[in-house]
Amino acid sequence: MRGLLVATLFVGLFPQPACADAGRVVTLTLPHALSAGETASIEIKVGAIERGAEIEIITTAGQFLGVVSPFGIRSGEPAGTYTVPLPLDAIANNRVSLCLTLNRHGQDKRAPTTKEVISIRLKIAPAAR
Repeated sequence: MRGLLVATLFVGLFPQPACADAGRVVTLTLPHALSAGETASIEIKVGAIERGAEIEIITTAGQFLGVVSPFGIRSGEPAGTYTVPLPLDAIANNRVSLCLTLNRHGQDKRAPTTKEVISIRLKIAPAAR
């Protein structure tokens, strides 16, 4: 049991090697600590990406958050703005560090350029009434 605890802590302290090699790391800060009932999400504005390409979003600790997979966009046109829910356990000290990778069929993963992922920001939704 003791060895399991050490391994779990060790994995949580370091980013995934795949992210360091092929991803774009982004650290975002919440404008304020979440209040009871508030939720956080990530808003990603995606520019022109090739047909079939996807943007994968994981935390630097390796927690999978989602994939932006645009469908039906015209070649060379911006793909749009997408919202991905952010689990509370992905936030530490009002920050979240993300690894973004561009996945293209038959090619190695790589970091998306600033033209492919134009912006990424945190949004807070108020508590439901």
